[in-house]
Amino acid sequence: MTRQAVVGIDAGTTAVKAVVLARSGEQLGWSRVPLRVARHGDRVEQDMDEVWSAVRTTVRESVRQAGDGVEIVAVGVTGQGDGAWLVDAAGHPCGPAVIWMDGRAAGRVARWERDGRAALVRRSTGSALFPGALPVLLEQLAEERPEQVERAAHQLNCKDWIRFRLTGEVATDASEASRTYLDVATGAYSDELIDGLGHQRFRRLLAPVRPPQAAAGTVSAEAADATGLPVGVPVAAGLVDSAAAGVGLGAVRPRDAYLIVGTTAFAGTIHQDSGGCRAEGRITLATGFGRQVIECLAPMTGAPNLDWVRTVTGLETSDWAEVERLARAAGPGAGGVLYLPYGSPSGERAPFVDRAASASWLGMSVRTTPGQLLRAVYEGIAFTLRECLGEPVRGRALRIAGGSASSDLFCQVLADVTGQPVERSTEPELGARGVAALAMVAGGLADDLDAALAALACPAATFRPEPALRDLYDRQARTFAAARDALRPVWPALRELRSPTPTSSATPAPSASAVRADGMETS
Repeated sequence: MTRQAVVGIDAGTTAVKAVVLARSGEQLGWSRVPLRVARHGDRVEQDMDEVWSAVRTTVRESVRQAGDGVEIVAVGVTGQGDGAWLVDAAGHPCGPAVIWMDGRAAGRVARWERDGRAALVRRSTGSALFPGALPVLLEQLAEERPEQVERAAHQLNCKDWIRFRLTGEVATDASEASRTYLDVATGAYSDELIDGLGHQRFRRLLAPVRPPQAAAGTVSAEAADATGLPVGVPVAAGLVDSAAAGVGLGAVRPRDAYLIVGTTAFAGTIHQDSGGCRAEGRITLATGFGRQVIECLAPMTGAPNLDWVRTVTGLETSDWAEVERLARAAGPGAGGVLYLPYGSPSGERAPFVDRAASASWLGMSVRTTPGQLLRAVYEGIAFTLRECLGEPVRGRALRIAGGSASSDLFCQVLADVTGQPVERSTEPELGARGVAALAMVAGGLADDLDAALAALACPAATFRPEPALRDLYDRQARTFAAARDALRPVWPALRELRSPTPTSSATPAPSASAVRADGMETS
């Protein structure tokens, strides 16, 4: 008996992954191929043909694993966002892709901030400007590599490039276009932004915007031969990776929220329209589902805080079960100790932007225990994520994934601090699963996205908030924010104190352990 299935492709910065999912959600095949990233100072690029080669390999292998009794009926694609992926009229790359990590346009961003153009970008797109964003990159490349920009016929983001190679069709979706010239309030490219930036010459490069669940072409004979996919199978328009992960977690309705917590964190909140987005440093992504948007914040607070506190409390040789046993024993509220989790050497970028942000414990006394210090770090990360998500939606589940989500203690603390049930997904490849759900709609296996998600749904562990702790954590959240805001004026001076102090011949240099305890750059 033939089983119908869909393929989900996720092309990240460091690897391409492909999964084959049965319409029941069962994973039938999986493959991964690493990608190289070329770094030359502040220039960060990738070979577009190498990305396509990795797609061919992963798709062919995952389809092979699925077996002969499987009928592939649709494909979905997601990938890294931003950057400049330019192709000519014949569909050939104009050069290597300049990816989102590229910093060559940093000086231009600073000029745009001073002359008002960055404010114009924020007003239309709802997002802060950064060096890897397309508008500032195009202007930079037009100056550095004018022949490439003149030769270019299309700008295709990573997943759009892959879909183009699969189908020959030029298209994008609203989530990708949101980081270019899209007015997220209307879902259309903004003439005001294009004209205000003086970028009329680049408008010809912009791809048509399609709904994410719509078919944006079908697999060509050439692509079928390269990948093992059937000819004529529809390929969904898809979403950028951060939005696709939300779909993979089932966060698709207004007021749904999701977190991905690893080395850094990502917080996404779905809004009915862009009018609900307010946070400083946000990225706003239109989803293509009506006027719906995702308000995205990416705080630097994540697992490095926990790794660091395990070391400075002398527990680096203890396993995480012992660390969490001590933190649990400290009890909710950590004995009144608060931790500001701004330990990244580069400062903080959400829910506020401050390059001088610093980490610290507050409220300690000579009676403070190592367990309370540990517990305060778990709670401090949770307070920051609560701020990123905005006012808690009591009773609405908060979906979470990522390395830190494997900690039961962290998930329970997050539930108690936010007052929301936390649903933890342990399913791999959330982005690929998200676009696989879109592919089910494009391929006619599901009537709509809700039906597709219901079919692909997997069991999740749920952590419920303890009602008796609501008042405690609401009070601590207010104190956390007030203490942080009171300290912000002195953060620059504290940063200066981290700088190496000149030593005379009579003054011994600091020991390695002293350097490590000073600041957190050495952690």
